[in-house]
Amino acid sequence: MTHDDALSWPAGFLAYTGHGGLREHGDDISIVASDRPAVSAAVFTQSLFAGPAVVLSRRHAAGRNLRAVTTLAQNANVATGRQGEKNAAEVVRRVAALLGVPGSEVLIGSTGVIGRPLPMTTILPHFDRTAERGIAAFTAGPGDVARAMMTTDTRPKTATRTVGQARVVGVAKGVGMLEPDMATMLAYVFTDAELSPADLDTALRGAVDRTFNCLSVDTDTSTSDTVAVIANGAAGAVDAALFAEVLADLCLDLTLQLAGDGEGATKLLRVTVGGARDHAQAKRVAKSVVNSPLVKTAVHGADPNWGRVLMAIGKNTDETDIVPDAVTVKFGDIEVYPEEPEEDTLGRLVDLMRRDEVGIAITLGIGDGEATVYGCDLSAGYIRVNADYTT
Repeated sequence: MTHDDALSWPAGFLAYTGHGGLREHGDDISIVASDRPAVSAAVFTQSLFAGPAVVLSRRHAAGRNLRAVTTLAQNANVATGRQGEKNAAEVVRRVAALLGVPGSEVLIGSTGVIGRPLPMTTILPHFDRTAERGIAAFTAGPGDVARAMMTTDTRPKTATRTVGQARVVGVAKGVGMLEPDMATMLAYVFTDAELSPADLDTALRGAVDRTFNCLSVDTDTSTSDTVAVIANGAAGAVDAALFAEVLADLCLDLTLQLAGDGEGATKLLRVTVGGARDHAQAKRVAKSVVNSPLVKTAVHGADPNWGRVLMAIGKNTDETDIVPDAVTVKFGDIEVYPEEPEEDTLGRLVDLMRRDEVGIAITLGIGDGEATVYGCDLSAGYIRVNADYTT
């Protein structure tokens, strides 16, 4: 679960990063592309205020033959009207022309402040200069792309796995406005494995459900959420079921990096619910705990206030089959309910709460459904970041 600046792309992929004037300093535009036709799958935010980048990318992703992704950082291009739509389309047109591919094979992501138009007076000259260099400009690695995508992230997020002779490489960004309603933030996965579009789509949706959709930092769903995977087949065919497992593992790696870098976060919070009626119930209950401001602040302060966990479970008033007498709660390996820890155990419990990762395990005593969700503590740092986000 560590970022690797030496990481390289799978066979047939190349990338570019540059400064297009979206932020004051540093690269803020990135492109990752396959040098050959590819198949793809993607999922997007369900927000009613989805931005032009998402609306356009949904149409392009429907063809399942994406071969390039471009991302603009620091500006979400959301709530920008018809001009925002035209600007997103123009960026795609410029990227497609640079690569010599149809615009319908380009996905665009845009992330950052909502309600501000893209600075096209600096973006378009940037693409003009990049076009003069051509493909020679494509020398960026995954770490460079992950860094160029960042907004309030404190570190780039990358992950890699292998499956057969193929490699799988993922990049992601996002630390706030994270409560998924399909995926979370922006995450792109590239592989030289050969797969059918149907198998790729099944693998992605299964991975998203078990990883990104189990992530929450602050309960807020972004208007720009996008997760996509592109496979160009350069390394040959792989077993579809094995690829699905590997993809889910890579997505979990990125999910944990995102949770651990949540705005103002100092600790990773992992909540597991077992003994539920089904997976859906387990996930709802786990989310109610990981999203509770009172639980999150207790974790931040290393306060083993297990009563707050019971409160969060109890908020699920529609779950009428949850019976308090059947519920158990553990912090780490220490049971806190119904068997309240002895006085001589409290010191060990506080030490557990001071760790970089805090685990809470809940058993509902109903069935065999289970789910694990991921989040972080809530600190004064989160308030500082978001109170001054545009000023």
